[in-house]
Amino acid sequence: MKRIYEYEDLQPVLDKLLQDKESSDLEFKSAKGGFPHSFWETYSSFANTDGGAIIFGIKEKDDHFYLDGVTEEQAKKYEKDFFNRMHSKESVNIPLLKEKDVQTIKFDGVYFLFFYIPRVDRSLRPVYCGLDPYTGTYRRDLDGDYHCSREEVNSMFADANLASPVDGRILKNFSKEDLDAGSIKQYRRRFEQWNPDHVWNALPEDRFLEKLNVFRKDRKTGEYGLTYAGLLMFGTYSAIMDENPNFFPDYQEIQDPKDRWVNRICPDGNWESNLFQFYSRVLPILQNFLPKPFQLEGNQRRTETPAHVAVREALANALVHADYTENASLNIYKYPNKMVFSNPGIMLISIKQYYQGGESICRNKYLQTMFTFLGSAEKAGSGVDKIIRGWEELNWKRPYLVEKKRPNKVVLTLSMESLLDESVNEELSKLYGDKIASIPHEQLLTLALACSEEEITNERLQYALNMHKADITKMLGQMCAAHLLESSGHGRGTRYHVFGLNVELPDSNVALLDANVGLNTGLRDPNVVLPDPNVALPDSNVALPKRYTNEQLKEKIREVCSEWVTAEVIAARIGRDVNYVKNHVLPKLADVIEKMYDIPHHPRQKYRAKQKEANV
Repeated sequence: MKRIYEYEDLQPVLDKLLQDKESSDLEFKSAKGGFPHSFWETYSSFANTDGGAIIFGIKEKDDHFYLDGVTEEQAKKYEKDFFNRMHSKESVNIPLLKEKDVQTIKFDGVYFLFFYIPRVDRSLRPVYCGLDPYTGTYRRDLDGDYHCSREEVNSMFADANLASPVDGRILKNFSKEDLDAGSIKQYRRRFEQWNPDHVWNALPEDRFLEKLNVFRKDRKTGEYGLTYAGLLMFGTYSAIMDENPNFFPDYQEIQDPKDRWVNRICPDGNWESNLFQFYSRVLPILQNFLPKPFQLEGNQRRTETPAHVAVREALANALVHADYTENASLNIYKYPNKMVFSNPGIMLISIKQYYQGGESICRNKYLQTMFTFLGSAEKAGSGVDKIIRGWEELNWKRPYLVEKKRPNKVVLTLSMESLLDESVNEELSKLYGDKIASIPHEQLLTLALACSEEEITNERLQYALNMHKADITKMLGQMCAAHLLESSGHGRGTRYHVFGLNVELPDSNVALLDANVGLNTGLRDPNVVLPDPNVALPDSNVALPKRYTNEQLKEKIREVCSEWVTAEVIAARIGRDVNYVKNHVLPKLADVIEKMYDIPHHPRQKYRAKQKEANV
């Protein structure tokens, strides 16, 4: 049975099948022994995340991928079984696929069965396998399928019912006494400035608050009272905490990522920490970092540029799209070269729809209305257009949005650097010398992005370059083969780094790289040595085995970990990729090594052989 990376001709087959699909996420499953039960878990996870392709006929074993194709008879049987089971509630609650979404492909004498799972609209979530959504709902992250918590499932149900948004919920045992009078007065002044001729300006305060749905009456039940949106926007912090103990809006200004913040705005008891006060304090600080060119409109100087509008929109969007039921904080970060807006929750539309604009689906409709009257968070779906236009006018890198899981967060990064910043050009010139002039423009932009952001993905490049994702996949493979980039991970989890950044690579180590880089989908032999740019490589005169037995690997790592060392040091000493070591080797050696910090993903994590093992 051959490994998948030995079949170079399979790559065009995968490219052809996947290039017109919404997602490049892949899940390989062996079906030699029958229709895999785990299929439905992946069906659920793809549908609830960004969609993807499930392929029968490729087997994963010990982090290697092998061709394990099915027969033509099996493929036909599995396809028939699938459609029968898909329409059974015992398998999955929603049938999503049509005949065109299932394809049988013959390659090199064996057959493969492809299933294309779409991302479902938020109104259909959650998609779950079995009869119970709380035991059968899955989502996708870089490690594969994961089972959703009860809270995540409840959030999906709430998002699906946007006719009754969560922030419109009428709170029991809350009243106007739980609101901050000063915040309401400040908001009304701001409202009058933005809407000087609005008829609501003449209303008494109570009627004004009703128009904003701070207070409302439920027409079905007749219940009247303070809404959740009103509490979040104008409430006292103690009252907000009574309803939502996880509420913690946090702004941090960080000059050096290695140091702590130099300025912070968070609930510290010195101000009423509601959303309006947070917005009012953070917005002018962020806008103050933007350039203010001298421009005249009529006879008056214009101080607000499209970039100022972009920041105002980004901040308001983070506040109105946040899922305040999530056990996660709302964070705004200002670094010397970028602004980061991170709000809890999952996307209600795809990232592709987000960039296309024109579609407004908001989790907190009542909060959105309140911010709209302050000039932010418009309902026309034009917010992202304003953000992108404001950054393009300054020739800065295109805004970049990602979805993170566990905890669920949506993160928007506004870089304050041009794509070919002078410092990046200098760094690339040091690495490549005169060769920099012969690198194609798209590859040069890719290197610049990888250099300034430390790592990139195919998805990231889709929103930075005017290229199709299939062409980006091909380009990344060429750049890895040319030793411009190096990759780690596989599938949608593949990350690319500048090859040899800040490291002088001896010729003997260059030969250790996989020149073919496996499949461009990121499937490569994880035993191929990749030098880590942050760690000195082993002595080039010392031969490192390409493969270890389990016992050899255990003994080697026990030897390396005679004292506290980082994963980077371990990877360099055993001649393996650091991400492979972190994700696949170290987790399996809990009986051999111990961690310095019992905290997942600790930035200063180190490892040491357990003392009782080391003394044997």
